[in-house]
Amino acid sequence: MSPASGVRIGLSIFVVAIMQVSAFSSVAIVGGGPDVLLVTLVSMALLRGSVAGAVTGFFAGLIVDVTTLGTLGLTALLLTLVGYWAGRYGETTGRGRPQAALLTTVAATVFLGFAAYAVQTMLGESISASVVLAAFPATLVWNALLIYPIFGLVRHFVGAPERMDRAREVELLV
Repeated sequence: MSPASGVRIGLSIFVVAIMQVSAFSSVAIVGGGPDVLLVTLVSMALLRGSVAGAVTGFFAGLIVDVTTLGTLGLTALLLTLVGYWAGRYGETTGRGRPQAALLTTVAATVFLGFAAYAVQTMLGESISASVVLAAFPATLVWNALLIYPIFGLVRHFVGAPERMDRAREVELLV
């Protein structure tokens, strides 16, 4: 990845993370709001791969944790896992498939919702399952509706994916 591409990724994820914390988190349409940061992270990970997805997820999660004064590292850990997994899926199975962005976003939304609840419960923080479950379907629908427009914007801003060569054959060294 070129340094200019890294700067564009960092700048865009910083802006989206600040917008998510300041503006999008207070939007509640039909019980839940869109997680634009998650959708942007999934788009970048699908385009750039697992390492860039994990680094971008950690950076985005750290910004969210610091700005919301939440448990430091919780969101960073979960978004790192989401970024790595989405990037790995994009490198292997999802390459060139039109439904890959939608499937990855739905899976990432489900994982993030349940993993955040589980980790917060393990840490002893008081969180109501009914509140989480009430907002979950609307957030899932919003993220699914927003993936293709955001994916197009990210692809335009960050650039087309760099070509990743696949191994043609495997040689076992014994």
